[in-house]
Amino acid sequence: MVLLAVACFATLDTTTKISVSAVPILMGVWFRYAFQAVATTSVLLPLHGTSLLRTTRPGYHVLRGALLLITSVLAFFSLLYMPLAEFTAIVLIAPLAVTLLAATALKEHVSPLRWVLVAGGFAGTLVILRPGGGAFSWAVLLPIGLVLTNACFQVLTSKLAQTENPLTMHFYTGWVGTLIASCALPFVWSALPSWQWWALLFLMGAMGTVGHFFLILAYQRAPASTLTPYLYAQIAFAMFGGWIMFSHIPDHVSLVGMGMIAACGAAGAWLTVRERRIPIEPAES
Repeated sequence: MVLLAVACFATLDTTTKISVSAVPILMGVWFRYAFQAVATTSVLLPLHGTSLLRTTRPGYHVLRGALLLITSVLAFFSLLYMPLAEFTAIVLIAPLAVTLLAATALKEHVSPLRWVLVAGGFAGTLVILRPGGGAFSWAVLLPIGLVLTNACFQVLTSKLAQTENPLTMHFYTGWVGTLIASCALPFVWSALPSWQWWALLFLMGAMGTVGHFFLILAYQRAPASTLTPYLYAQIAFAMFGGWIMFSHIPDHVSLVGMGMIAACGAAGAWLTVRERRIPIEPAES
C-alpha cells in the first residue's frame, strides 16, 4: 500500500511537470487542492459525521494548511525548472531537515549517528546540485525552500497528532489550501487549449487523493517504523516517470547523490519514527 501511495505521488509530480507548460501554476494548485478537498469530504463526512469537524486547535490547522499550500506552490515552480528525479530526491531530505529543526528550534537531543545521517543527506544534495557547476542555478532555491516549509509542516503535524484525529487534520488541510488558493483564482484563471489538459488536471487531483488514501490504509496496518524506508521508492518511480515522459535519465553523479539521500534519509527517518512514533509523509505536490 505504501508503494502504491508513493507511485501515485510520483505520478502526481509527473503530471504536474507536464501541466506547468500550459496551465497557470496557481490554477493547477487550486484544482489539485479542490479535487482532494471535495473527494475527501464526500467520503469522510458521511462516515464520521460532524465529529470529523471537531478540533481544539483551529489556528494550528490553518497554519498547517497554509504551510502545505506554500510547499505545493514551490513544488509546482520547482518542477517547471528541474528534472523530476532530481527534484524528488532533494525533496526527500525533508525528514532530515525535521531532525535539524527539532535540534535547533525545539532543543531536542539528537544522537551523533543522526547527525552523521543528516550530514550525509545534505552532502548527497550538494552532489546533485553541484554548486559552481553548470547544473547549479537560482532554481535550486525552490526545492530547498520547499524542504524548509515541509519540515515546518512535519513538526506541526507531529504536534497536532498528539491531540487531533488524523482524518480531521487531513480534512482541514485540504480545505484551508483550497480556500486560500481560491483567493488567487480569479486573477490566474485561463481557458485551456483542449479537454486533454482538463483530463490531466483531473488525473493530478485523483493521484493526490488516492495516494493519501493508500497511505492512511498502510499506516493503519503496519507501524510507521516499518513503512518509512519504503517512502524512498518514490525516487525510483520519479526516475521512471522522467524517463517515460521526458526522456530524461539522471547522470552518474546525480545517481550517487540520490543514493546518498535515499540511504541516509531512510535510516534517519526510520530512527526518528522509531523513537518518537511520528509518521513521515512522502514528497508530493
